[in-house]
Amino acid sequence: MAVRLTDRRAERDALDRLVDAVRSGESRTLVMRGDPGVGKSALLGYLTRRASGCRMARAAGVQSEMELAFAGLHQLCAPMLDHAEHLPAPQRDALRIALGLSAGPPPDRFLVGLAVLGLLSEVAAGGPLICVIDDEQWLDHASAQALGFTARRLGADAVGLVFAARPPADDLAGPSHDELAGLPELAVTGLREEHARALLDSVLPGPLDAQVRDLIVAETHGNPLALLELPRGLTPAELAGGFGLPAAAALPGRIEESFRRQLATLPAATRELLVVAAADPSGDRALVMRAAEQLGIPPAAAVAAQDADLLELGARIRFRHPLLRSAAYRAAPVPDRQAAHAALAVATDPATDPDRRAWHRAQASPGPDEEVAAELERSAGRAQARGGLAAAAAFGERAVLLTADPALRAERTLTAARASLQAGAYPKALDLLASAESGPLNESQSARVDLLRGQVAFVSGLGSDAPPLLLKAARRLEPLDAGLARETYLTAWMAALFAGRLACGGDLLEICRAARAMPPAASLGHTEIVLDALARLVTDGPAAAAPGLHHAISMFSGPGRGRLTAAQELRWGWLAQAAASALWDDDTWRTMLTRQVRLARDVGSLDQLPVTLGALGTAVVWSGDFAAAEILVAESDAVCAATGTRAAPFTAMMLAAWRGAEAEALGLIATTLADATAAGQGIAVTFAQWVSAVLYNGLGRYEAALDAARQASDDTPGNYVSMWALPELIEAAMRAGQPGLARDALTRLTGLTQAGGTDFGLGIEARCRALVSAPAAAEPLYAEAITRLARTHLRPELARARLLYGEWLRRGNRRSEARAQLRTAHEAFSAIGAAAFAERARHELLATGETVRRRGAGGTSTLTAQEASIARLAAAGSTNPEIGAQLFLSARTVEWHLRKVFTKLGISSRRELRQALPRLGPSPSLSRPAVP
Repeated sequence: MAVRLTDRRAERDALDRLVDAVRSGESRTLVMRGDPGVGKSALLGYLTRRASGCRMARAAGVQSEMELAFAGLHQLCAPMLDHAEHLPAPQRDALRIALGLSAGPPPDRFLVGLAVLGLLSEVAAGGPLICVIDDEQWLDHASAQALGFTARRLGADAVGLVFAARPPADDLAGPSHDELAGLPELAVTGLREEHARALLDSVLPGPLDAQVRDLIVAETHGNPLALLELPRGLTPAELAGGFGLPAAAALPGRIEESFRRQLATLPAATRELLVVAAADPSGDRALVMRAAEQLGIPPAAAVAAQDADLLELGARIRFRHPLLRSAAYRAAPVPDRQAAHAALAVATDPATDPDRRAWHRAQASPGPDEEVAAELERSAGRAQARGGLAAAAAFGERAVLLTADPALRAERTLTAARASLQAGAYPKALDLLASAESGPLNESQSARVDLLRGQVAFVSGLGSDAPPLLLKAARRLEPLDAGLARETYLTAWMAALFAGRLACGGDLLEICRAARAMPPAASLGHTEIVLDALARLVTDGPAAAAPGLHHAISMFSGPGRGRLTAAQELRWGWLAQAAASALWDDDTWRTMLTRQVRLARDVGSLDQLPVTLGALGTAVVWSGDFAAAEILVAESDAVCAATGTRAAPFTAMMLAAWRGAEAEALGLIATTLADATAAGQGIAVTFAQWVSAVLYNGLGRYEAALDAARQASDDTPGNYVSMWALPELIEAAMRAGQPGLARDALTRLTGLTQAGGTDFGLGIEARCRALVSAPAAAEPLYAEAITRLARTHLRPELARARLLYGEWLRRGNRRSEARAQLRTAHEAFSAIGAAAFAERARHELLATGETVRRRGAGGTSTLTAQEASIARLAAAGSTNPEIGAQLFLSARTVEWHLRKVFTKLGISSRRELRQALPRLGPSPSLSRPAVP
């Protein structure tokens, strides 16, 4: 079916530049947006002709396939799947499961996107690749997400992605899941006036008054489809009187009306065939003809439709324009549409395409039908197994509409709401919950409504609202399902920890008291053990909770871990690491967090990964491995950029504070305080105040440090960030001349550190006690602090102990001994990169009479943050695919960045990287990214 392209010089130039860039080995993405009929498909045709010699891949969104998970992605990727064998195993498996080619756990949607990125990169290795996606607004949500992810992560790959989409506000477009927001766009508007007049003249049935012609051009805004289609079947007199009326419909509607006029002149059998073809836009000619035979439509009807230039009958059936398909479908009476869907359902093979058959059966049903609803339920399960969560929700929602039994309808509504929650469609989930509440619910279902509302609040960023909702749900679940009630209490504990002082009711103490009031469980599993330990920590304090906390830790870090599934460990392990943190068990804490990150990477749980990376980053900064922490910051930034999620910059904040980078740290802190307060995330507020205290103590601005530390430490029991702020409070209070505040804080700190009995906790306690003690008692306490902290990985805290001891010695006029401690502290801080604390030590050394020069920066300043992260991972032994999987880049993009790194550092191989990165240092927690 030939497509004419009139004018479009600017648009063609943009597409020419895109093709030239891809041919030269660069990646490009372009989103062409415009109204229906404005010429986007014609421009895609021009692009295809212009890209001769490039590999081409195509897909098109189809309105009735929007509920079929990964339908669009299957169109695009199916011809390339022989290249999938080169992908890392997790990506390859995720893609095959998503496309229904193999069985396995539901893949994370972003892991599927990473697989598509890798697949396109592999194909492009054999020559430039251009992917054309038409009618993006009608792609199924899972495909749109994967392609949007891919478009944002293209790097040094000879790949072009070109989308044609309607404006997001278009009533005829799909749901507002604008996965392409922020990508380069090209606005496609109507033709210029002279070209519009020429196009209109080419289809007019006879002479037309110039004034009327100009009015038609003006009212159509130069839309080519409108100019071609609206005059069809009208006489000059009708044309003259049919434009400019006050009640004129919107342009897409008027174009559809023009198509309806054309359809009205066709024989009845041809109109019936068009309805069947419109009802199944897969374009499967054999399927449509089988359905037509079911309805008694003769084969000649298809020929008549082709002769009328409405259909193209090739290997597949294509309408002249999507609006013609829409007109053919919507012009038919509802019984005719239902008959078409029923025939298509009969003609669809239930073994090879059960979901499409279920959807047709649903569309054919005039009212409730339990058999069809059950079939849709099975389709929802299959979609969920492939990771098509939005499709699962759509199937489930349709099943609800076909369910007559009130109890079953309520159950299916809750299932659909849960699928919408998992798909990230939070407003839809809340709508379904409201619908469920409008009907009769039993007590169990009503409790699950509360649970789902609480979960929506927690994961959608409404942190302050989640704890009371989850607490209410847990209490209602107690007599119904004790196991689910305990899981809900654990989720409520986590929500209350995150909400902190900003919780709107249902704080940690109230939740823990309610959890402990439950009758004892008949048997103790990981849920019961973790819940009891964390609840007792808040209600009774760390000393009473210590045995239970140790037991919980052993479940997730010792031999007991082998009895857990990866899903259980990933879900509840984050809470178990809180137990290790409460006991100041830094080695176990860091080990558990490292495993949590590894598990999240392995299963592609990217929604959870930023929070886990932030926690691990805290541990890594505290160990003094700032280079490894930068890698985690880069990975977290990559996850957030790829997924569109936001996470508080925990690691970046702490890193800037320890480095004494005041402007950077204060900017991050201010942004975090504003965002976290708005979102009800009290833990991020507390964290920002804690790192403010670290920053100001390093800079020697003790009044500011005291103010920040007092705010950070004034929080609910059980919040371990608050307990971390106590040493900062003690140091700042003593330097600010408020020893009473310091002693009160030390009393609180001692109750926390004694329970764990670790070198970390007891070393910090000894250092703080030395600060408030008389001279005779202080010196052995400083010695104890240094001895204990030297047995940990916490190099910055050890250096601070030496700094404080050296300051104490200097004030006691013991200059020679002071110089030894201060010199060691200065060297340690300088090696780590803790510039502000190093400067504090340097000033103290100057006061002892020793001259010390400031250290310069390391040798990686010419590298960008991403280049530095890639270089460090490569130096640690990671392969390009492993680095790409960790930073969400293709392996070839990693190789491209490494070439730039080599040039900047003046080296020629990966073996020289470690010597060229003098501040890389050992990174035991990150030595190899955990990507198979």
